[in-house]
Amino acid sequence: MMNSIIEDVRQIITNPVDFYRGMTKTGGFGDPMIFVLVMAVVSAILLGFFSLFGVGSIGGAMAVGFGGIILLPIMFLIFSFIGAGTMFVIWKLMGSQGSFEVSYRCVAYASAIYPITALAGLIPYLGSIIGIAWWMYLMIIASIEVHQMAQKTTYMVFGIFGVFLIVTNLSSEMAARHIGPELEKLGGSFEKLEDMSPEEAGEAVGKFLKGLEKATKEQEGR
Repeated sequence: MMNSIIEDVRQIITNPVDFYRGMTKTGGFGDPMIFVLVMAVVSAILLGFFSLFGVGSIGGAMAVGFGGIILLPIMFLIFSFIGAGTMFVIWKLMGSQGSFEVSYRCVAYASAIYPITALAGLIPYLGSIIGIAWWMYLMIIASIEVHQMAQKTTYMVFGIFGVFLIVTNLSSEMAARHIGPELEKLGGSFEKLEDMSPEEAGEAVGKFLKGLEKATKEQEGR
């Protein structure tokens, strides 16, 4: 099983056209789900390792502790079905006759890039662009090779979709980074709340809310 997964990862990264061209379209959800879970565990281990050195960024690929080995696979699995559902609708609108299983397989096997894009996500802003652009490229290949879509239409649709996701993601990351210092202050305040009087606790929360409001307004004004 692991040898097969490793070979699939190698081919998806180095030769996605051949992989999707020869991808099995039936056989149930078991194998692609296992593939997603393995990629999630590898990503969690890598991010957990770097988190030991304090490497990570708000809004980019999150640097998690080793507890993420349990959390990330669950999140990845859930989002794999959400992503497959989104792509299923898009492909149907583009005229594909493929089933939901086919869409899920296309999305699930694209998770081969997650360990790499998770590390790239540690680089502010650039990581998000790399991750989204690479994933969109794989969806373009899947559209052409699996769903038999016209190249011109495929590049146009996913080009627009990709730009939208990149702009949205970067905006969210910028907002998170701008508000992040206020959230860190809140975390420190919570640790001291039990030692404060009710008046001091109320004042601390008030200062946090004012700081958060100021940061939000500054972000909206940009």
